[in-house]
Amino acid sequence: MATDSPSERKPPMKRVLDGRNETESERLDRNWSDVLQELRVLQAGTQILTAFLLAIAFQPRFGELDDYQLVLYLTLVSVAITTTVLSLLPVSAHRIMFRHLVKEATVRIGDRMLRAVVVGVSLSMVGTAMLIFDFVVGREAGVLAAVAVAVVVLALGFLVPLVVRNTVSKLESENPRKG
Repeated sequence: MATDSPSERKPPMKRVLDGRNETESERLDRNWSDVLQELRVLQAGTQILTAFLLAIAFQPRFGELDDYQLVLYLTLVSVAITTTVLSLLPVSAHRIMFRHLVKEATVRIGDRMLRAVVVGVSLSMVGTAMLIFDFVVGREAGVLAAVAVAVVVLALGFLVPLVVRNTVSKLESENPRKG
């Protein structure tokens, strides 16, 4: 009695039609790898920023914070800790879903968590600039610093990639690849 080889028992994999010669599974593996690489970059910065914020409370001048600065500080600590936790959760989700044939859901969840981490890091940076400038120079300087950092984050982290994506998409639709 002959048995089927493993390759004969599996359904055929459909090819993805995006110019890459990869199966859907290969695309999902690549996308998951991209999510993990991006998380590695964000984790270090998130953890350093969180540690910095936590260390502020142990500085001699911490008691000089006014009520506004104290609320801002506690909000920033909360956002930073939440962001740090979010940056670790995709790996936990992957462990739980590992070998349950839900790679697409794993990638989707990881992507959403990564987006939340980017928002959290951005808010933490804006707020940290605001707190430091407010404490060192004054309230107006804190607001200006926050606005300046927010503009940079929005411009370079959102608007520029959006413009590039839309421009490339438009060019590709006007000049489809021949092949």
